[in-house]
Amino acid sequence: MATELEMSESNPDFDLIQNSASTKKLISSEPRTYRKSNILDDTGENMGVCGVVLYAISIFLCVVLFPIAVFMIFKIVRQYEKAVIFRLGKVSKEAKGPGLFTYLPCTDRLVVVDMRTRSFDIPPQEILTKDSVSCRVDAVVYYKIQDAVMSQCNVVNVSHCTKLLAQVTLRNMMGMMTLTDILMDRDLISKRMETILDEATDPWGVKVERVELKDVCLPVNLQRAMAAEAESARDAKAKVIAAEGELNASKALKEASDVITDNSTALQLRYLQTISSIATEQNSTILFPMPIDMSSAFLKNDSDA
Repeated sequence: MATELEMSESNPDFDLIQNSASTKKLISSEPRTYRKSNILDDTGENMGVCGVVLYAISIFLCVVLFPIAVFMIFKIVRQYEKAVIFRLGKVSKEAKGPGLFTYLPCTDRLVVVDMRTRSFDIPPQEILTKDSVSCRVDAVVYYKIQDAVMSQCNVVNVSHCTKLLAQVTLRNMMGMMTLTDILMDRDLISKRMETILDEATDPWGVKVERVELKDVCLPVNLQRAMAAEAESARDAKAKVIAAEGELNASKALKEASDVITDNSTALQLRYLQTISSIATEQNSTILFPMPIDMSSAFLKNDSDA
């Protein structure tokens, strides 16, 4: 301990390094939690003298009007809802629900928050990419309220603010990328955009669950140029494949001709095989000349006789 104090006094950066190391260790060991804003520090527990008097009067009225007050002091919220209570203008620490709970209508104001997953479409954004290509990109965002109290106290109209933030984030991200990166790395763009939105909406009590790019619209002239380029590439590949086929066929024909040249009988058998295949496919009379080599054997036998 004394050594650390001496190092801290001699080196002012020692505390910063130590704090940075401990912070990295904390981040790596604990899951990410939502940051509570200072606006929630002063909750409805400290109501003051006037607040206590009004609170007591409300309880007295509920007791006096008990048969009627029963239908007013009980509130039911659904399984997917949370109720934020503002007592004399001060928010309670925790949201109520789901289920049955009590509140005082005279001093409390209820705000019911839907905790289910929501979605919204990002309108098509006109974007100029890093390589100076104009395009239109739209996306869809899925999010839900993670903390009902923060969504009511830290932001006005959390849905509208999240939508505007998503539009700005999409334009900024697309503007820093080339058109090739946008077309090829759509999944990576969605993941990065989801991370950025989730961190930005963290103080609002919002959890961004998923972001997906719907469509990337290119100008018509650019589409035609890309189609012509792709067609040219396909034609060139087809010509290369055809040339390779011709080369392989010529090599095979050369080898076959060498074999036939060495043996004349092989040529005659090939000739007869070709005629047989023609006769099988087309039922017609075929006239073909008789090779001299085939009749020489018969002529030789006649002369010997």
